Amino acid sequence: MLESVRRVLSRLFGQKDHVAGGVLGAAGLYGDDADADACAGIRNGKDSEMDLVGAKRIDIISDTHGRISERLRAELDGADLIVHAGDITSESDFAELETIAPVRAVLGNNDWYYNYGPEVKQRLVFTYEGLRFGVSHYREELPQGSIDVAVCGHTHRPVILPMGNMTLVNPGSPTYPRTAQGPTMARLYARDGEVLSLEIIPLQ
Repeated sequence: MLESVRRVLSRLFGQKDHVAGGVLGAAGLYGDDADADACAGIRNGKDSEMDLVGAKRIDIISDTHGRISERLRAELDGADLIVHAGDITSESDFAELETIAPVRAVLGNNDWYYNYGPEVKQRLVFTYEGLRFGVSHYREELPQGSIDVAVCGHTHRPVILPMGNMTLVNPGSPTYPRTAQGPTMARLYARDGEVLSLEIIPLQ
């Protein structure tokens, strides 16, 4: 999978240094210490236009920090599932997200004084559309074991990092971004246990 991602990135960027030492260097694709001005997605297919018939759309967000912008609300509309990697910091925002789609969420370091219900804990593992998701606010606290998609937040910096049979995703922050890319979220399409596409969505 990693080699196919390298080829995709090479084609997208058209520059060898992005593959060898920049985007896919020793730290991986947009590691937490990199200032990613753009994020290349992963598409599993020959054509740029994917056949997504029957696919489920999983929208991934984190670090909303008490503010659901109109742009974020509009982007989330139509999602089959929302995954939130913590720092919601608003019970009313959490309730609003639940009116859009089912929500799977974890607690962030600023969420301890809020009550989102007993299912929102520090870590989460669940299976959806045949894929096993592991979610934690901190990357270093992600659940161990057989995980297909690992989701984290906290850094406010978007990351898509293929790691063997697993892909790490940090959607960045739609509220307080820390890269020149601005506010972001992530979107994943899945069908029958396969990731069809995964990309960072700009929100400006």
